[in-house]
Amino acid sequence: MKLHVINTGYFKLDGGAMFGVVPKALWSRTNPADSKNLCTWAMRSLLIEDGKRLMLIDCGIGNKQSEKFFSHYYLHGDVSLDISLAEKGFHRDDITDVFLTHLHFDHCGGAIEYDRSKDAFRPAFKNAHYWSNSAHWKWATEPNKREKASFLSENILPLMESGQLNLLNDDEQYRMNAFPDIDLLFVYGHTEAQMIPHIMYKDTTIVFMADLLPSIGHIPLPYVMGYDTRPLRTLDEKERFLKAAVQGKYTLFFQHDPVNECCTLENTDKGVRLLETFPLSAV
Repeated sequence: MKLHVINTGYFKLDGGAMFGVVPKALWSRTNPADSKNLCTWAMRSLLIEDGKRLMLIDCGIGNKQSEKFFSHYYLHGDVSLDISLAEKGFHRDDITDVFLTHLHFDHCGGAIEYDRSKDAFRPAFKNAHYWSNSAHWKWATEPNKREKASFLSENILPLMESGQLNLLNDDEQYRMNAFPDIDLLFVYGHTEAQMIPHIMYKDTTIVFMADLLPSIGHIPLPYVMGYDTRPLRTLDEKERFLKAAVQGKYTLFFQHDPVNECCTLENTDKGVRLLETFPLSAV
């Protein structure tokens, strides 16, 4: 098995929304904001090369939305999904599986592209199986009013229409057969049934953190996003995960940290804290 970091670009979100009730004086130490109180965030994906299988975990925001939509998120940087894949020697047509941790637009927007010749949406990875889960799919296609703006129908419905979508369920054996080297943690604080992949790699467990822990700035327990639908549940899920991460000596892979790809954790008098940061290539 080989792991590759795929950078799909950077965007900006309000720092207060990203850190909830935590004061700016505290969160700005790790994530400084601009004059509009916006912080830069990565949209970092992970590519797993395993035999004939080439699995991409999440795929960024894509490029099919309107200019007005993108104006809210200040996309920037000189990287993209296609550029990053090419740097690793791959093309999107080589992808066999696209695993979507959840269906918010910054995680799944790149899964679907707009075909101008047919005035229609189509899967951006024509040879891939797409993976979500039944509980989250229902949540995303029948969205609550608070979260509706994060679930864009053009990102989601074409997946089912294409026939390329696979929905995981509660059958653990089925999941093990589908992903023999990956264990899935289901969490419910940020959104319903977000999937956090635990990848058995070399002598360690690498955890793709998605939105359970967006950055190193979110490691302390109270640092919970304002976007989370059930923040108290996030606290419980984070506490259990952080304890397991220290005990298991996990390597955390960050999707949204603008600087740090990976880290390890340690117990301190103040609770679980950052031990060290490093690139994935150092694992």
